Amino acid sequence: MRPVPPRSLRSARGSVTAEFAALVPAVLLVLAFGMGAVEVVVQQARLTDAAADAARSLARGDPRELAAEHVAEAIGATAFSVSHSGDYVCLTLAQSAAGPVAVTGLTVRGHGCALGDADAAPGAPGSTDDDGGAS
Repeated sequence: MRPVPPRSLRSARGSVTAEFAALVPAVLLVLAFGMGAVEVVVQQARLTDAAADAARSLARGDPRELAAEHVAEAIGATAFSVSHSGDYVCLTLAQSAAGPVAVTGLTVRGHGCALGDADAAPGAPGSTDDDGGAS
């Protein structure tokens, strides 16, 4: 024969199930945004790597279109801007965040610089400061 629980314990019956049911969606939401944050960090690393490759290409005096092709092959269509800082050619890439974090409207950026080729003329293709790439 089972002992009968006191009245105070009978009224709390099922409360653990209700608390667990309320906790699961919150845990899943935190987990999704945590995984999204990791995805954004990986995306930024890819953007930075592609920006460095394209900056090296421009610093060698390659045409701007070739640098845009390198970027498109590495990460897909994205907006980029080129700037010059002394002897350095710098390139900045920007893309909307992917994954669950995309709902926040976050923009992920990558930046890369390379020492310019001394033989490349200042007016050579790829040496302008205007925006390029696909938006």
